[in-house]
Amino acid sequence: MKNNLLRIIGGEWRSRKLRFADVPGLRPTPDRVRETLFNWLQTQVPGARCLDLFAGSGALGLEALSRGASEVVMVEKHPAAARALRDNIALLGAQQAVLVHDDAFRYLQRETGAFDLIFLDPPFRKNLLEPVLETLLAKSLLSPDGMIYLEQEADAATDFGRFNLRIHRETQAGQVKSLLLI
Repeated sequence: MKNNLLRIIGGEWRSRKLRFADVPGLRPTPDRVRETLFNWLQTQVPGARCLDLFAGSGALGLEALSRGASEVVMVEKHPAAARALRDNIALLGAQQAVLVHDDAFRYLQRETGAFDLIFLDPPFRKNLLEPVLETLLAKSLLSPDGMIYLEQEADAATDFGRFNLRIHRETQAGQVKSLLLI
């Protein structure tokens, strides 16, 4: 059996270890990448309303809460992953976390409020990224000064200009490219 532990890097819950579900395709954002991301976002996270779509292990959303986000909506479809998220939210006493056990697109159709930060780590090789970006922007779910962090296959070629977004920062670890869009 795999270890299935993730560690909160910084903030209130720094060094806390949390279990996540053993779900095929679930790949928590590695510590080093999360550390880079939250260094990029250090002034944006405190007080931000965040969306962690395809939350999976919850690594990104829980890290944002640990660092002072005012609210994180975590959307996860897989029952085992959602159960583990619910347990971790309870373990941390994270009242600012809202767990939505549902399909990402169904959730986006219902949501009406804008987010300051949106974390997107959709399952790879399913062609979900562009339809998600189209929906987010068509429904104005990104606040005017908001940012989107996303992870995609290193070999993916996405034209973010067509969504009126540009790459602010990027890094790559193995087969995963991480991008911060504004």
